[in-house]
Amino acid sequence: MRWTPRPLVDPGAVSQLTAEVTKDDLLSALLVQRGVQTFEEAKSFFRPDLKHLHNPYRMKDMERAVERIEKARLGQESVMIYGDYDVDGTTSVALMSEFLEGKFPIEAYIPDRYKEGYGLSFDGINLAAELGITLIIALDCGIKAFDQIAHARSLGIDVIVCDHHRPEERLPKAHAILDPKRPDCPYPYKELSGCGVGFKLCQALCERWGLPEEHYLHPLLDLCAVSIAADIVHVTGENRILAYYGLERLKRGQARAGFMSLLEASAKNPTTLTLRDISFSIAPRINAAGRMESGLRAVELLRSKNKVEQDELAARINAFNVDRKETQAEIFEEAKALLDPEHYPNSNVLYSPNWHKGVVGIVASKIVETHYRPTIILTKSGDHLAGSARSVIGFDVYNAIEACEGHILQFGGHKYAAGLTLDEAQLPHFKKAFEAYCTANLTEEMKVPELVYDAPARLDQITDRFYNILHQLEPHGEANEAPKFLIQNIIDAGGSKAVGADGTHLRLEVKHPNSNTTITGIGFGLADWITELKSGTPVDIIASISLNEFRGEKSLQLMVEAIRSSNAELL
Repeated sequence: MRWTPRPLVDPGAVSQLTAEVTKDDLLSALLVQRGVQTFEEAKSFFRPDLKHLHNPYRMKDMERAVERIEKARLGQESVMIYGDYDVDGTTSVALMSEFLEGKFPIEAYIPDRYKEGYGLSFDGINLAAELGITLIIALDCGIKAFDQIAHARSLGIDVIVCDHHRPEERLPKAHAILDPKRPDCPYPYKELSGCGVGFKLCQALCERWGLPEEHYLHPLLDLCAVSIAADIVHVTGENRILAYYGLERLKRGQARAGFMSLLEASAKNPTTLTLRDISFSIAPRINAAGRMESGLRAVELLRSKNKVEQDELAARINAFNVDRKETQAEIFEEAKALLDPEHYPNSNVLYSPNWHKGVVGIVASKIVETHYRPTIILTKSGDHLAGSARSVIGFDVYNAIEACEGHILQFGGHKYAAGLTLDEAQLPHFKKAFEAYCTANLTEEMKVPELVYDAPARLDQITDRFYNILHQLEPHGEANEAPKFLIQNIIDAGGSKAVGADGTHLRLEVKHPNSNTTITGIGFGLADWITELKSGTPVDIIASISLNEFRGEKSLQLMVEAIRSSNAELL
């Protein structure tokens, strides 16, 4: 494990921020690392405001998309709201369906993961034609649906694409394409989720129709927050504003009842909810619907107004999640048995025709955690193989797959996560090509898991005031992670011990030598260090800071992620 400090920040900006805002060099350094360098930027960062959202009409094709939807409203056309089967897609469909309800006849559609696969499908388009639909709004997909959009056009159906994935050099011939990542789009913020792009379209329609945003847009913010947490997009800029206000609705019980039912099913306290909690509680359950049955069950839950129906759907989705966990565990063990580091030392491309397509992405992530290489898990899907790719820090798996596109049928995704389809006959050729690309582009550093920390800190710096300001950096997520600190040369203060039902976790009570400042912490899976701590050996840790509440008493504690001997070399 490499312990790596974040890059050094501009000392001049740190000094200026310390003088004008924080009065604390460490806090100033954390802010500058997050792009905050001036008083005004700090004010906006600490006080997110929906008024700071960008004008939606700055997005390429927004005017064209709004005009087409207005035409559909005036002509009372039937419209299909189409989204992917994951959390971002299902929240997008729920958002757009709710906003456009009553404007014209709507058909919500989520493709079947196994029969249709990812993105716009011919089956979905053909159904739209049968239903007399003349406009499809495609959310979280469509940017690469060249043939499907051409087919829709041939049937007299216009398509508006609302996507956030990386486009190719050319674009499909849709009626309008809203994607901040398209090269000709001047929109200033590029990291929106698919649901976020849908929100911007709703924002533009609010302006066009003169609708009050607090009534029509603000109730959609919980959907945006869940999509941001689940899709692991940057929690910066507009995403941070959307996540902040969406999270507030969830904490205050103002979110849609479907989310509250899922939180209840996962035994989560809404008042202390974080984006991380969402990604480990709500998101897997919504995903499980699409993995084990149909993503439409999740859309139904998110749009339901009936308490009995909500509880029934939440219980059903929770059962899907239990099934998903069991299936995932079985496939993970089978996948580990197929690893072949002798012939494929720099990549893992693993295949079985019987694996459940709904969990291959999760299994790929688990394989990366335990066998740290770019990983692709494939299974049989109709006449082809389909699967998911996950990567290691610093390695662009999207580019790696793109370099092997002569062996595949289609692919899409991001730097660290992607999906692909190929013919079975191409599998051995693809494996060799993928391994060759990884061998050429995977550096030695990338082959070692990395734990990045923000700054060194001493225990006496971890005060209530420090935590209260630190707390204002939330919500945390990609590109705005909870700060982690390197705390060096600490020893057991007497209360460290192994804990947990199986004794594998570590409760720490530590201090610096010759200091009276002590603090407690928890290190999951780190109980092996108890012997060294009890021997009096100084250790270094990397930890974040949290607030522990027990029997009404609140205290700061360290969430320890890694430990090493203080005299160990930085590896």
